[in-house]
Amino acid sequence: MTWTKACWLTLLFCIGGTITAGEEKKLPEQTAMAIALVDALVKGDYAAAGKNFDKVMEKVFPTDKRKDTWETVVKQVGAFQKRTGTRVEKAGKYDVVIVTCQFEKMTLDARVVFDAEKQVAGLNFRPAQGKFDFKPPSYARPDSFREEKIVVGSGEWALPSTLTLPKGDGPFPAAVLVHGSGPHDQDETIGPNKPFRDLAWGLASQGIAVLRYEKRTHAHAGRLAELKESLTIKEETIDDALAAAAELRKHKEIDPKRIVVIGHSLGALVAPQITARDPALGGVVLLAGNARPLEDVVLDQVSYIKSLGGKLTDKDREEIEELKKQIARVKDPKLSADTPAKELPLGAPAAYWLALRAYNQTATASRLTLPMLIVQGERDYQVTMDDFNLWKKALADHRNVTFLELSQAESPVHGRRRQVKTRGVQQSRSCGARAGGRLGCMDQEVVGFSRER
Repeated sequence: MTWTKACWLTLLFCIGGTITAGEEKKLPEQTAMAIALVDALVKGDYAAAGKNFDKVMEKVFPTDKRKDTWETVVKQVGAFQKRTGTRVEKAGKYDVVIVTCQFEKMTLDARVVFDAEKQVAGLNFRPAQGKFDFKPPSYARPDSFREEKIVVGSGEWALPSTLTLPKGDGPFPAAVLVHGSGPHDQDETIGPNKPFRDLAWGLASQGIAVLRYEKRTHAHAGRLAELKESLTIKEETIDDALAAAAELRKHKEIDPKRIVVIGHSLGALVAPQITARDPALGGVVLLAGNARPLEDVVLDQVSYIKSLGGKLTDKDREEIEELKKQIARVKDPKLSADTPAKELPLGAPAAYWLALRAYNQTATASRLTLPMLIVQGERDYQVTMDDFNLWKKALADHRNVTFLELSQAESPVHGRRRQVKTRGVQQSRSCGARAGGRLGCMDQEVVGFSRER
């Protein structure tokens, strides 16, 4: 989880989508409006920037919020220099015009979302991403599985989803993939990387069905923006993961007794709560889940990123001190739902922090009796080995738990794999990442774990 104030704005105001080639020439009016919006922000004409906003955006993103957002962007990435191009994506019923902007420190994509009436229904800034062709991981065997388009949930929160099914005779064991923070698509796309599609195709190649779905903050950003002051991890993540598991149980080719949840990052943080609320699940996998309070993780992330430039500037120190004050408010027993979001980390509402404060992920996990696999990369700076060691400490006497530590997690060289007994824990393993076309030990462990539930 990489967290900045802009991350929360992204969660609320972004709608993403799948790139559709050749759309640029079809949307000259929307492209012109998107360019005009960006130019207005650059000029400081924040009223003009909202000229084509729909009613929801006018309400949740008024003139002062536009000013605050733009100043936050410039504060983080330096002065605006120039526009370098535009392109168009399709996101369900929405059209997204991406205006690529070069700033002093990096290049960002301003993503302007248009509804069918050509009104602006969403806006956010992300690190610039080009068009990428997906390359299947070498361990995936596309001829060994097929995919179905299904829907998770119903009504206003229905989510486009993909079920990857092994070929052959079922019923199959299955996994639900639960996203990390931010408005992710069903592949958890980040630049050229699609980790959830990689997982789905890899597991399906080994006989395990996988369900992945659009995250609610991605598919329904406009509607969620109306609820921004009351949004919590329940609405953001938990409810839809439960709906996904329920949807799998309806499928004739899925074994309802062998369904596991695989949570990544924020998804791993809430995975114990998801599992506690659905006792019919067969197991749970936590990939890089923080055991510490989220606000503490945020502070470590920000401090680490600012330290990469060497000596901290006075501005860096001021920002870190301000973040510490915001974190102190989160930890204050007097924190109430009326505390302004601007006084809290990430600009997230008090309701979000209060819900997190009421939830203890390690304590919840300690009450679970079903099989659990906890995986951590040794070199991960966002969720660190400190978190992994806290999980191990909290679950030391739980023989239903397996720990898997990935050393050299981004190295093409295999590490050694060893199995030891640790303080009564069922098993603890350490290994390197996969190389070539072979399944690495994390992949092997998840495959084995999912099959055996």
